[in-house]
Amino acid sequence: MYHTKQIQTTNTMKKNIVVLGATGTVGSKIAQILINDGHQVTLVARHTEKLEKYRDQGAKIIAAEITDAGQLTEAFTGADSAFVLLPDNVTAENTRAYQRQVTGTLIGAIRRSGISYIVNMSSLGSHMHEGNGIMAGTGEQEVRLNQLEGVNVLHIRSAYFMENFLRTIGLVKQAGINGTVAAANHAIPMVATRDVAQVAAGHLASLDFSGKRVHAVMGPRDYTYAELTSIVGNAIGKPDLAYVQLPVEKVREVFLGNGFSPDFANNLIEMGTAISSGYMNYEKRDESTTTTTTAEEFASKVYAPAFQR
Repeated sequence: MYHTKQIQTTNTMKKNIVVLGATGTVGSKIAQILINDGHQVTLVARHTEKLEKYRDQGAKIIAAEITDAGQLTEAFTGADSAFVLLPDNVTAENTRAYQRQVTGTLIGAIRRSGISYIVNMSSLGSHMHEGNGIMAGTGEQEVRLNQLEGVNVLHIRSAYFMENFLRTIGLVKQAGINGTVAAANHAIPMVATRDVAQVAAGHLASLDFSGKRVHAVMGPRDYTYAELTSIVGNAIGKPDLAYVQLPVEKVREVFLGNGFSPDFANNLIEMGTAISSGYMNYEKRDESTTTTTTAEEFASKVYAPAFQR
């Protein structure tokens, strides 16, 4: 079992580590942790403008699509470990086909490069391969990565990101409510992305896993959407902020208006509406899966500053 509080990236031999999705909410934090600890880090992202600050700190920067097999193979070659993920493509006409293309590209690059340690960003709910929207793709990616021979793979099954609440700041400001298609009072594990990044960075640097493993990262406790809405409301001076479960068709209309493909919108909606089925509560909560950042800390240090900007 892994004990989250004991995972450290310091006091280990310095490694050559690749981070995909380095501009993302988790990847960017992993990058900074590893750079601060003195590792040689290669950062890969489609758009690298936000990564230039890391170049000055000694990181190598590669601009590449997640489906660019040649670039990924080059990045992985000679590396001790790599962080991989399955990024969203909001314009994909067929979400699952796109996800399978990405997974296939990653597997090919891993095989050709000879890299032997992979930390894969997955999600709670990835034990199911249907009925959970975009998480069906992360579940399939786990299975396919597990078929790699001679490669150690650790799947980080993360809880629902607290940072997802930042996406509805516009709704809070315009309508005075918070809302998604998910039920208001079904409690699920929620986690701050800085805790996910700390766990992932620790494994990338220490190479403390073998074979094929899962490490769930579940935050300090379970929260309902209504409860976390109340917590962020208190942090921004709106203690009466209410959470409203929004009608599916209204949410679909908003997604399509934002340029999402119909298929991607349907996958997001299926994920949200299925949460109350319990698929997000499959993993066991214990010392190894519990992290420390509370919703109150997230609300004061992350949500409130973002709301004020």
